[in-house]
Amino acid sequence: MPFLDPSIDDEDPQHSPAERAAAAARSTWVSVAVNLVLTSIQIVAGVLTRSQGLIADGIHSLSDLVADFVVLLANRHSLKDADADHPYGHHRFETAASLVLGALLLVVGAGMLWSAFLKLEQPEAVPTVHVAAIWVAGAALVAKELLFRYMLSVAKRVKSSMLVANAWHARSDAASSLVVGIGIAGNLAGYPILDPIAAAIVGFLVGRMGWTFGWAALHDLMDRAIDEQEVAAIRNTLRDTPGVSDVHDVRTRKMGDMIVVDAHIEVDASLTVEAGHDIAVEARNRVMQRHRVLNLMTHVDPWRRPDLDHAPPPKRPG
Repeated sequence: MPFLDPSIDDEDPQHSPAERAAAAARSTWVSVAVNLVLTSIQIVAGVLTRSQGLIADGIHSLSDLVADFVVLLANRHSLKDADADHPYGHHRFETAASLVLGALLLVVGAGMLWSAFLKLEQPEAVPTVHVAAIWVAGAALVAKELLFRYMLSVAKRVKSSMLVANAWHARSDAASSLVVGIGIAGNLAGYPILDPIAAAIVGFLVGRMGWTFGWAALHDLMDRAIDEQEVAAIRNTLRDTPGVSDVHDVRTRKMGDMIVVDAHIEVDASLTVEAGHDIAVEARNRVMQRHRVLNLMTHVDPWRRPDLDHAPPPKRPG
């Protein structure tokens, strides 16, 4: 499965939740329009040209249309402010949406496979399709590939894993249109059984994509850590903060497309509590500004210079 690289360095532009939501809404409404047209054309053309592959591709486009509305719903709810029941906000609504998308794809893929296998049990009953079917499949392939490239560019710009999932959903649809086109061409060349075989391949691709997205979302809901490269970048930002001697026990968990971080920072043991607190605040601010971190909880540990490790402890007053 292709994943978006979520790492952000100091040169990467940061996007506010409102900007990300607006970009998500625009790209998703474009997808709604495209999938609405494709669903109508593919299913009607599939029935008229007697192509099971084209009908399966139309159902895939219909699942894309449903997925688009799931994304729009998640995009709206994930922007809600934190409340008493959700002190970290509602960012995981996006992760839940990705899980729903995966489940939807898995069910649709299974249905396609079942329908194709029923046809393959009676290969002599598979009809020869009309030549118009291949033109519809070709047009759908071009439309879906262009839609994928547009949606992925938006997803990378605003760094949204939910939009990446929806973009690759569109790419899986483009791949299915290619398979369907090949199946229709084989049917027209005198091998009718290639059309339901193409429908079965489409069903497998859809189901596999659904399993991959659903499994990834399930792990995120179980507080999966972010990748080591981004953890190292956060650790370096903490370590570069003036007054921080070292950093350890950095733990992360995903909160939608944001990150929650716990870290222990070491400061000079001779500093006052107030001074140590100020360093911790500065470290937190730096991380929040440079990374997609929703919240950072720091624990301040005392640090002593190595040459003072064996020095006697200071005398207490009195």
